Amino acid sequence: MLRLARRHRVLLVNSIGMRLPTPGKSTQPARRVARKVASITKGLRHPIPELPNFAVASPITVPLYGNAAIRSLNARSIRWQVELACRHVGIVDPVLFVTIPTAWDVVRPMRRTMLVYNRADRHSAFLEANQPVIAGYEQHLLQASQRVLYVSHHLMAEEAASTGGRAYFLDHGVDLEHFRHRVASEEPPELAAIPHPRIGFFGGIDDQTVDVALLERVAREIPGAQLVLVGNATVPMERLASLPNVHWLGFKPYEEIPRYGSGFDVAIMPWQRNEWIEACNPIKLKEYLALGLAVVSTDFPELHRYRDEVTIAGPEDFVAAVRTVLADGGKGTAESRRARVESDDWDAKANELAALVGLYESAGTG
Repeated sequence: MLRLARRHRVLLVNSIGMRLPTPGKSTQPARRVARKVASITKGLRHPIPELPNFAVASPITVPLYGNAAIRSLNARSIRWQVELACRHVGIVDPVLFVTIPTAWDVVRPMRRTMLVYNRADRHSAFLEANQPVIAGYEQHLLQASQRVLYVSHHLMAEEAASTGGRAYFLDHGVDLEHFRHRVASEEPPELAAIPHPRIGFFGGIDDQTVDVALLERVAREIPGAQLVLVGNATVPMERLASLPNVHWLGFKPYEEIPRYGSGFDVAIMPWQRNEWIEACNPIKLKEYLALGLAVVSTDFPELHRYRDEVTIAGPEDFVAAVRTVLADGGKGTAESRRARVESDDWDAKANELAALVGLYESAGTG
């Protein structure tokens, strides 16, 4: 969307949530509610001065999707807020690009040029979501959208009966300039203080996607290596972080991530086995490869396209695979890994999307 905003007006509507964090069911519910409240108080803004066409709106919403009356009230309220924001930034007859299924009630009656459903995940498989309601939203979007975009061939094939000829595989991109390998002298001081070999992971850590027990096994069974974790966590980390060779560095700005990742000897993706992961295609993989990193990952269907550059292991042999890659450097080379994603920069993906949905230079479209 940032690339498209160079030529078109873009209004990004901050995530319309799928669940209300609750004590006893959600991890760190108070923190997550506070973060959402902070977001909605920002209203409509233009966060990037050099991209005046790019606006962000954070509508006020209550994610209680188990109650039909509240869903209806929410939809009308959010729709009014979004339409008001569109008028404010000069967007008429928009291409509506939906990434979260709970947006269905909002966009269904909206005036538009086209409805595009970005089917990036199977959201109804998310444990905290109201799964029957979310699954219904997904089906409505699959049937009503003029284009349904997929990043998973597995999920695209599963849903072919619902999408017909409207499905299109549009893979993730990667910022190749940003995710370039940095030399050791550019390492942040807290990383430079950690000895090699380093087994690294950057990104969010939550119990829906990351196998925290597997992370603990890696740390315990390879005591001579350091496990470096960069990112927020929504699961208890005290037990894992107490291990002497575990370094949980917490959240770091996106701008700093390549400086941390470049210092990994092996990058890992220790995913859970569930429906969510089966239908996923993590952007992280391309970011790792763009940095030239040796990668060890648990299995998921979309990963098989990269098996010439990535070591795939099950939970039972994951530790052994990491140990082997530490010793032999893994599949491919730093150069071949980066070459594997050279054609996947975000500019190319934005151009592919623009052509697919018929975006042309026009003062009145967005």
